[in-house]
Amino acid sequence: MRTRVLAGLAIASLGLVSACASTPTAAPAPTTPPVTTTPTTLSTVPSVPMPPLPKVAAANETIVKEAPPPPAGVPCDAGVDACIDLSANKSWLLADGVVTFGPAQITHGRPGWETPPGTFHVGWKDIDHKSSLFDDAPMPFSVFFNGGIAFHQGSLSDPSHGCIHLSWAAAEAYYNGLAVGDTVQVVP
Repeated sequence: MRTRVLAGLAIASLGLVSACASTPTAAPAPTTPPVTTTPTTLSTVPSVPMPPLPKVAAANETIVKEAPPPPAGVPCDAGVDACIDLSANKSWLLADGVVTFGPAQITHGRPGWETPPGTFHVGWKDIDHKSSLFDDAPMPFSVFFNGGIAFHQGSLSDPSHGCIHLSWAAAEAYYNGLAVGDTVQVVP
């Protein structure tokens, strides 16, 4: 028996002759050999811890972002936009826990017109405000945060009637740096 390879298959030639000697015997149709696979081992990938996914608020839920702590030397709570230290006669503007202006020298309320401590919100601003209580006294760059009490440009040697006096440059910075709704904290 002779064996020949046809298209990668081994076919045995039996030497059979058909009834018609002039017609060659057709070789049987090749069959597709079964596919054999060798088992492979999957390499194991080390487990890598994933950071937690950010919390997604439900429709009726609010996520509160924690404010960073105030910078060293600023005596106010975290998350305020302006801090006033009455005992040190200083004030700061802050954004996301970082001082953006200050400390600025200030004067504040005199006896009988003390500036009250507490946490307030900017209510309104007026770049060319005139006092309705004190003979139309000019109060440039006024930023009102507690009723009639405001940051504004004023004397840095004479106490005020409750407002926070700033230099011209500082008053302009506070006017431009604070928006209605921003938080102002006054500490004794």
